[in-house]
Parts: sequence; C-alpha cells; structure tokens
Amino acid sequence: MTLATAFFAPGSAAIADEQVRQESLAVANGLKRQDAGLLDELIGRYQHRLLRYLLYLTGNREMAEDLFQEVWMRVLVRGGQFNGQARFETWLFTIARNLVIDQRRKRTACSLDELFDGKGDDDRPMSFEIADGEPTPFDRVSNLEDRERIAAALLQLDTLHREVLVLRFHEELSLEEIAKVTRAPLSTVKSRLYRGLVMIKPKLESAAPPLLEAV
Repeated sequence: MTLATAFFAPGSAAIADEQVRQESLAVANGLKRQDAGLLDELIGRYQHRLLRYLLYLTGNREMAEDLFQEVWMRVLVRGGQFNGQARFETWLFTIARNLVIDQRRKRTACSLDELFDGKGDDDRPMSFEIADGEPTPFDRVSNLEDRERIAAALLQLDTLHREVLVLRFHEELSLEEIAKVTRAPLSTVKSRLYRGLVMIKPKLESAAPPLLEAV
C-alpha cells in the first residue's frame, strides 16, 4: 500500500482526528498540572507560528514581540482553562487575538467591531521574515522572493481579511477553527476568506501562479 493510498484509506481521517483529540487532552491535563516542561515544549513548537500571526495582525514588530511574551504568560497563568476540546493552537490564537484587541482598545476610542474593520495606523505595509522549520502552504509553492511578495500583499489588506487568510493558509486552521478564534459566524469567515482571496489574487498574479491555482 502506498503512502497516498494509506492516507486516503477509509477511517484514516477518523484516526487522525482521534490522535489530535488525544494530544489536545494531554496538553490540557499537563497545563492543569502546571507541568514545567510542557510550557517549554509548547513554546518551542508554536513560537514561530504565534509570532508570525501577531506580526500579521498588528503590522508592528515591537508590539508583536511584546504581545508574544504576554500570550505565553496568559497560557502559564490560565492554562487550566484549556479543556482540550479544541486544538491547542486554536486556543492560543484566540488568546493572542484578544490581547491585540485589548491593546488597540487602550490606544483608541473605537468600538470592538471597529477595532478590526478597515485600515488603521498598524495596517501600513512592513517587511519582516520569520525562520520556521515547518513550511506553510505559501512556502511550499514559492521561492524566497515570492514569499516576500506574498507577505507584502497580505499586509496591504485590511486586518479582517488578512487575518483569515493567514489563519487558513499559513496556520492551516479549518474554517470552523477560524470561526472560534475570531468569534465570527462560519458564514462570515467564508465571506472574509472569499473577499480576501479576491483582493489578494491580483497582487500575486506575477508572484506565485501555483499558489493561485491552489486557492
């Protein structure tokens, strides 16, 4: 049996789902026990993904790095609240997003709905690069120059649509998981994903044709 045959064999998806569920429960139990080694392991596993998400969400490296530290402090202090019913990264990104909202609320007088609506001071284009041992779908179909163009194109989008694209194609979260992170209805997530793709495709036509075919 080939690897592809085994992967798509009946029951393989259920086995994978069960493995994810067991891992999530193990993480939840470890956080409740305040397992000292577990936090180090989680930081090592998710640090690149978390910082990348915060960079895309804030558009500001200094703010992203400050929030990065605060997210892990929240995980340490409130780890017992994670029940393992969702993947750990879904809970982690939810914490990160809530902290970004809190930070922006302190700096502006806008409402919660307005915090992620449209472009603001933190949505201006920026340049950054994060080393990550686990290539994302964007990375697999593009070279370094194309990845830089993709990052620049994402940062030209408003935060709402940029966030959904990053969570879907960089972090490979399902639409249901994105809905949990953003606390938005599934229909809204689908709409933001579609509109985000429509807005970013013209910017990528000369950069990564294979990526356009994939999405």
